[in-house]
Amino acid sequence: MATPPYREEHAAPQEASFGRTLYRFLFFDWLFRDVNTARDLYERHAVRQHNQRMSRYLPLYMRRWSVLAACDFTLGVLFERVMQATVLSAWFFTWSCVTVTGIVIITVMWVFLASARMP
Repeated sequence: MATPPYREEHAAPQEASFGRTLYRFLFFDWLFRDVNTARDLYERHAVRQHNQRMSRYLPLYMRRWSVLAACDFTLGVLFERVMQATVLSAWFFTWSCVTVTGIVIITVMWVFLASARMP
């Protein structure tokens, strides 16, 4: 059987599934490259420049996670005050704490990447 004349990365783009689209909507790791995989100084510099350029999208992810935190907190208050469902309210309050922690992490990454100086 003959091998195709193109490499796999040049193949026709596959249709994105809902799960993959949701993952990319909420998480930003796919935007960045790993600096440790660079083979030499020039590649490391290029990867760092790429990561600094991609850091401009981090405020968008902060807004998305802020909406999630507000929704979780609102649902926690709703279940606690209106429905008297303490287990469900604890569930949503816990997730609001997780999302606020995610916002703090995104903010720290954004500050470090946006203010980093290239050598």
